Amino acid sequence: MGALPSSVLFACDHNATRSPMAEGMMKKFYGTDVYVQSVGVKADLEIDGFTIAVMAEIEVDLERHRSRSFTELQEWGDDLSAFDLVVALSPASQRQALELTRFFHLDVEYWPIFDPTGIGESRDAKLAAYRDTRDQIRKHLIERFGPPRI
Repeated sequence: MGALPSSVLFACDHNATRSPMAEGMMKKFYGTDVYVQSVGVKADLEIDGFTIAVMAEIEVDLERHRSRSFTELQEWGDDLSAFDLVVALSPASQRQALELTRFFHLDVEYWPIFDPTGIGESRDAKLAAYRDTRDQIRKHLIERFGPPRI
């Protein structure tokens, strides 16, 4: 378990499922002690409806989340070098983060989080896959940053 950084950026492929889940839970668990954002390698998808549903189950509202890419992050005024930690939740986002941060002194961690999109035939099976992903992220957050403070 490490110290709580002052700022964390979560990254995945599209900023539509895993990284918004991580951002939402980080904000819920650790409050305003940490500045938290999320991005994707691409921002070509809107937030996934199953993501919104399983996060609402734990009282994290992602209805207003808007997907954005690493490029858009910087265009919208967040400087990548201002983050203490980048947590990549997919191999593609890890590669992108390492490439973009090679000139900055900040840590990049890789958490191998399962991508639930396209899994399951029924609504219940899909929700189960998304819950598994949410719970994987929760486990990593608590292992890395300690028990929720809020």
